[in-house]
Amino acid sequence: MGNRIKESTISDSQFIEGIYQQSEKVLSQLYKLHYPMILQFVLMNSGSEQDAKDVYQETIIVLCEKIYRGTFELNSKLKTFIYSVSRRLWLKRLQVKTRFSGEVKDFEEIGAHDDELDLHHKKEENFLAMGIALEKLGEPCKTLIEDFYMHEQSMIQITEKFGYTNTDNAKTQKYKCLMRLKKLFFAEYIGE
Repeated sequence: MGNRIKESTISDSQFIEGIYQQSEKVLSQLYKLHYPMILQFVLMNSGSEQDAKDVYQETIIVLCEKIYRGTFELNSKLKTFIYSVSRRLWLKRLQVKTRFSGEVKDFEEIGAHDDELDLHHKKEENFLAMGIALEKLGEPCKTLIEDFYMHEQSMIQITEKFGYTNTDNAKTQKYKCLMRLKKLFFAEYIGE
């Protein structure tokens, strides 16, 4: 009982900051705090406990991705966001499984974040296509792009690592690599 009170005293902004700081303790508390609500919703709508766990895990991933990218805006309670995303994910799964009767029993009245979830799925598709394109890019371009954009290395560091004569040459190479990556990405994404 004491843990329950302690967990609920963490504010939404503290949860968000904790997730941004990659605090396992905060993530664990967030899981425990809102999971029962999602479990009840999924069980009320033709799902199992494992379905609820899967949906909740995916919801937390959506939340974490938005927080890490700096695109998460707290326009409502965090609980509302979690419920809305979980609800949308579960309804999509139900439609796929064709167990969906069309009538949803909501645990509580909460507005949906449909646009955010659609955007998340679109970005997931883009990341997958970009990952495939990046693998096809080959070396040294793949490492150069990863070092600059993912590992946030400076052009000076890249110049030294790859042995370019100066940063202008490194920038030129990066630009050429980006153009190749863009071409590969669109070929993969559009299927050209």
